[in-house]
Amino acid sequence: MSNFKKKLVSEDWMACWLGFIIIIIGAVAVLTQSFDFAALKFSTWTLGETLSEEAAAKVVPLGAQLASAKFWIRLAVTVLVLGVLFSAGVKLQGGSLKKYIPAFIGLFVLALVVRLISAEYTLNRYLEWAFWALIVGLLVSNTVGVPQWLKPAIKTEFYVKTGLVIMGFSVLFSNIAKFGLYGLGIAWIVTPIVIIFMWWFGTRVLKIDNKPLVITMASATSVCGTSAAIATGAAANCKKQDLGMAISISIIFTVLMMVFEPMIIKWVGMSPLMGGALIGGTVDSTGAVVVAGTALGEEAQTAAVLVKSIQNILIGFIAFFVALFFATKVDKTGNTRVGPGEIWTRFPKFIIGFFVASLVASFIVLPLFGQGEVSAINKVLDQYKNWAFVLAFTSIGLDTNFKEIWKSMQGGKVLWLYVVGQVFNILLTLFAVWFLLSGKIFPIPVLS
Repeated sequence: MSNFKKKLVSEDWMACWLGFIIIIIGAVAVLTQSFDFAALKFSTWTLGETLSEEAAAKVVPLGAQLASAKFWIRLAVTVLVLGVLFSAGVKLQGGSLKKYIPAFIGLFVLALVVRLISAEYTLNRYLEWAFWALIVGLLVSNTVGVPQWLKPAIKTEFYVKTGLVIMGFSVLFSNIAKFGLYGLGIAWIVTPIVIIFMWWFGTRVLKIDNKPLVITMASATSVCGTSAAIATGAAANCKKQDLGMAISISIIFTVLMMVFEPMIIKWVGMSPLMGGALIGGTVDSTGAVVVAGTALGEEAQTAAVLVKSIQNILIGFIAFFVALFFATKVDKTGNTRVGPGEIWTRFPKFIIGFFVASLVASFIVLPLFGQGEVSAINKVLDQYKNWAFVLAFTSIGLDTNFKEIWKSMQGGKVLWLYVVGQVFNILLTLFAVWFLLSGKIFPIPVLS
């Protein structure tokens, strides 16, 4: 295989191709109404607790779901689409299908258990599927251990990158217009300042020698956790175990913030608009932002999602500048100059897929077919994105051993880096939210 062909089937580009394939099939299915491409999603079910009339109306007994032919058809479609595409990707990258296929089936079964658990009414009120995926994976890896035959399917970055490309279709540029300068001020001014502060604190104050880890942790803290960590880690050549540690710390604290930040916001009497914007700017995971914002009401959820969506757009720019900075400054030795080719090599290509998907949705599909069709397409794509993320978060849990993480924390310095950086992030975002949305300086925007 030529060098050019090898680059086209690299993990980053394969994530783009697989993401585009799912987007195209999903769009065709919705626009032509010729076939059902919907992936499996468990409806809310209950173990038998007494529910209010409103809650009971949303519950579908698990037995009834399992007895439905549609359930099994969509399960078959989901496992076939994801199994075939990811297996093809692994094969094109030189992997062994003999090892990957049974491992993928095992991982998918764990993901299926995660989706089942997270759809239970009471459990879903506390944690969404992303965190149940992490918990299930952590339980396996930190108790009985991960069996050798399952390890070929643990490809966290591949699944997340593919999910991000699919997610790009839902990040419409019109979201920026809705929230205007308010969202830009919260998401685009605070984020770079936090990254610079954490870089200074990590390298100068804590004196952490592992600079790729410092910048990866800074991006995970200031942007959106796993997605930003993977993009920046790729740009900075962060080691796999360091990336896993950064992601694990970020997710553990994201769970805590997702649960307690809405409580504190309610306790201090902050408005839903300000509270939602604060959540969008400080909670790392996009999924956790939705959950935490929902706890404060519809307006807060909208503000939280808009801020996080605008912030997510920064992933590509941050990855590019990190690649540029590391190639020309951090990794530069003597008088050796690193050319544009090296910067391009380090740039995470799946971010291009993210932007292309967003541009296609915003400036081609939306004008031609309207918001209703775009929403319908995203409804289909959202479940494939979720399945890719469940596979990824379960893989993170399976790949995370707390004993090994603690040993690699350099005496707790990395933990201190995250805690101090996140506190700084919260305080700076809180000031930006007050400055822009309190109504004392600027008029308060009305979100639809």
